[in-house]
Amino acid sequence: MSSHISLAKNSKVVSTDELSKLKDPSLFRAEAFVDGKWVKAASGKTFDVEDPGTLEKIGRVTDMDASDVRKAVDAGSAAFESWKKTTAKQRAVLLRKWYDLIIENKDDLARILTLEGGKPLIEATGEVLYGASFIEWFSEEAKRAYGDVVPSPVANSRMVVMKQPVGVAGIITPYNFPNAMITRKVGAALAAGCTVVVRPAHETPYSALALCELAQRAGIPPGVINVVTCSGENTPEVGRELTTNPTIRKVSFTGSTPVGKLLMEQASSTMKKVSFELGGNAPFIVFDDADLQAAAENLLACKFRNSGQTCVCANRVYVHESVYDEFVDKFVSLVKQKLKVGHGLDEGTTFGPIITERGLLKVEDQLKRAVNSGAKVVLGGKRPSINVSGQFFEPTVLVNVSDDVPMSCEETFGPLCPIYKFTSEEEVLRRANNVPVGLAGYFFSRDIGRIFRVAEALQVGMVGINVGNVSSEVSPFGGVKESGVGREGSRYGIDEYLNIKLLNIAF
Repeated sequence: MSSHISLAKNSKVVSTDELSKLKDPSLFRAEAFVDGKWVKAASGKTFDVEDPGTLEKIGRVTDMDASDVRKAVDAGSAAFESWKKTTAKQRAVLLRKWYDLIIENKDDLARILTLEGGKPLIEATGEVLYGASFIEWFSEEAKRAYGDVVPSPVANSRMVVMKQPVGVAGIITPYNFPNAMITRKVGAALAAGCTVVVRPAHETPYSALALCELAQRAGIPPGVINVVTCSGENTPEVGRELTTNPTIRKVSFTGSTPVGKLLMEQASSTMKKVSFELGGNAPFIVFDDADLQAAAENLLACKFRNSGQTCVCANRVYVHESVYDEFVDKFVSLVKQKLKVGHGLDEGTTFGPIITERGLLKVEDQLKRAVNSGAKVVLGGKRPSINVSGQFFEPTVLVNVSDDVPMSCEETFGPLCPIYKFTSEEEVLRRANNVPVGLAGYFFSRDIGRIFRVAEALQVGMVGINVGNVSSEVSPFGGVKESGVGREGSRYGIDEYLNIKLLNIAF
């Protein structure tokens, strides 16, 4: 194994001291937000939240259960009666005020995000700006939820198609993007005229609560946004309440495919509208005519953003045999130059910790299984020796990896980058599509014919061609096969929170 991984300065970070650096300490909230009020759980219980970069406790947050969630749903239902009657212009103005406040407080929001989620501060700031872009976008899309006039087959009638808000939406978000996953869903819901009950991940609740504080300042009415925080222990019952409560008419979830299947089964009991963005296993293909430097640079960001903890990150890298060695050398060199492991608030850090212990153990298990089956580690491959006690693992590059090991067949959600050889377009497409999921895929080629053939043949919802990024507020985000249903962002995202109604008018 090679240990030539750069380390950041790694001065001792004291997580609780970092909280004192917030310009506006009132953004760091510890209670749930229901009906416009900061509330405790009826049980009085709380749970700890840790900084994954130090494993220090940064605070305790309200631990709600199903009975608390029902109160939040009732608040959302009561608020819906008036919110659905607001004009699109009124909703747009409030969303724009919320966006402006997010931008104004981006530094504090980024610091909170780094403390609970581990991202390097520069990356956390990028997420806050990315998240804000959805609020801005949907503030504009609120006024564009157009209906239709349909030519009637009967002379004395007219057909009008209108769109109406679904109702109260249950929103369940993951820990890897604790700001943007909320804004992408809630922005669309509010723009459509829905109210929401949000359950943020128990690892990263503070970003959600800070957004609530700013939404309240923006003038969004009580009950329109409700956030119920809960521990890992209470997560199953809270999720079950959100998916089975008959008052909730829509569920949006981002997370793993197994959990998504369970939530979909639960939601079917009341035939809720659902949009699920689930796991991926993205192929990243480098053809023999590719710009190898551009491909390597894009792979660096695509694979190791958030330490590999994104659902669209490159999971399997396929490189044509004629350029394989050259590409591996370029990529390994870039990893050594660009990535510096350390706490997200430490100077120079570009690569932070694994957010959860189970995620770290999964990375180590996949690596061990691959090596035992003949894979070779050419860079990284272990927990780094740094003077902080967080859940760190080196960015790791492997070659000679079998197609049959878990690293090749399952989503890693961590900083392992296996690089495989291929010989033909037909072969690499077969291997790329030989998984049950299909969220994102990437390839690099300068052959225009191949670009269309491969893009159309990849069984995924999003394709990056000569680029390692597929997400923005204007583009539809979602997958096919077991990567979920529905789309977020773009002009399509608001439709997930609208029902279509036909008016057949005779005269």
